[in-house]
Order: sequence, then structure tokens, then C-alpha cells
Amino acid sequence: MIPDMKKIEAFMAKKDVNLFSYAAMTGDGVFEIAPGRGNPCNNSYSCTKSFAATAVGLLWDENKIGLDEPVTEVLKGEYDGFKDPKWEKVLVRHALSHTMGIDKGYLDIDVEDVFTYGTDDFLTYALSAELPHEPGTHYQYSDAAFYIVSRLVGRRAGEKMDEYLMRKLLYPMRVQEAAFSRCPKNHPMGATGLYIRSSDMVKLGYLYANGGEIYGKKLLSEDWIRIDQENGFAFQKTGVDGILGKGGMRGQFLIYSPEKRFACAWHTYTTDDRLNGLVDLSKEVMENQ
Repeated sequence: MIPDMKKIEAFMAKKDVNLFSYAAMTGDGVFEIAPGRGNPCNNSYSCTKSFAATAVGLLWDENKIGLDEPVTEVLKGEYDGFKDPKWEKVLVRHALSHTMGIDKGYLDIDVEDVFTYGTDDFLTYALSAELPHEPGTHYQYSDAAFYIVSRLVGRRAGEKMDEYLMRKLLYPMRVQEAAFSRCPKNHPMGATGLYIRSSDMVKLGYLYANGGEIYGKKLLSEDWIRIDQENGFAFQKTGVDGILGKGGMRGQFLIYSPEKRFACAWHTYTTDDRLNGLVDLSKEVMENQ
């Protein structure tokens, strides 16, 4: 069945949203609208984190990483020390769930001047933060957490996270083109900076919705998908019943329904709340296709 994308276009027009592209995916394929002028690929901002968390899932499926491994042990030899001894208690799952013990966000290259960090070693900078809270006890969203995730993936994959994802995930999902922002040491940021088409970003949501299978290929285990749904690593509850998703700065979003097996993704530019209601509308459109 073909979803009624005209309802989405009407919503965007009414809200006067600068929409670059919107895509939906079901078992019948990918459906996309691109009503305005824009580049085919756009910055997905924090939706990038969903891909980074999935890279951990791929490694977990290969028994190459454990969620309860200390990040300082996995990354040993790649950083120049840390000040707070509580970093030794930070586990892989804490980085994935933003519960490392920090009390403020940092290492956000989208809003911060990276030249104020005083170093081109972003990993040592990430580990330089004080941890006022015990790891695992306090939620604090931060791009630093997923830069660490990127480095964890690189260490255990034996190649940069974006190279690993291209080989294990993106090319098998038939992603036409994608690029990841990198730090001065040439490691993918992990937290932001994935430039991709909406019609390709939506495929990650569909992969989770479809039990880890896409285009006849089993890429991700149902065990990992269950773990992710229980912990909110790649996707979190959206507040709309039955819909999991991940948002990004300036209105980017990737959602999926594990029950109805559909996914939607969009790239836009907005700095206010004009997109409120779009997740609800997406659910309505997809469930009534």
C-alpha cells in the first residue's frame, strides 16, 4: 500500500516549515516527498547517534564488545589520562544511555567553538570532565558520550566507525551516499554530522521495525533490537503510543513502529515548535495506508 503523503505535504505547508525531504518505508518500499529546494543529503544532527548505537549493536552481535566493559579499558592507549577516577567505572552502556556521571553537556561541535577546547585530542578532552555523579545513576545528554561511542566502535571494529558502518550496514541497506563529520584526529564524531538522504536515513528505522532484516538481508539481531527497545540506546519513546524515534537539532527526525512495521524520516530546518504533531500525523498516515 502507498501512504498518503499529501497529508504530510499539507501539514508542512500549513505550518510553513522549511522541509527538505520526508520519507516513509514499508514492506512495499520507500516513498519520498521533497517539496522545497534543498540538497539531497542534509545534516542529520543527533539522529547520527542512532547509527552510532547501531554500530555497537553490530559489534555486540559479533561478540566483539560487551555493554558492561569499562570504556577506559576498551580505549586504553588512545587517550592521555583522565582526572576523575570515577571514569574507570563508566561502562559502554553508560555512554550509550547518557549516564556517564557528568552534569553538563559538552563536545557539541554544532554550537561550540572547537578551537576553545585547547586541544585537537577530542578523546582526552571528553575524558577530562569531572563526574559529580556515580556512573549509571544520573542522566545527562551530551555529544561527548557518543564521541566516546564512536571511538569504542573504532577500537573494537579495527577501522573507523563510518568505514565499519559502510561495510556492515549502509551499503547492505542500499544507502546511496552518506558522509560523517570527523574530529581533528580523523575519527567520526558519532554524535552528529551524518549527511544523508531522508530516503536512506529511513532505512535504519525500518531495519529495527522489521526485526533486523531489510532487502532480504538479516543485518541486526532481534536480541539487539530488544536490548535497544529496553534501554533506549538508538531509539527512545517519542510520547506517541507505539512509536520509537530519535530527533536531531533543527527538526530532523527518524521514527519507527515495531508493531506496524513502518518507518519515517525527515530533514528540515526549523528553530521552533512548528513540527509538533508531525509524529502523530505520521503514525496516522502510515497506519491508515
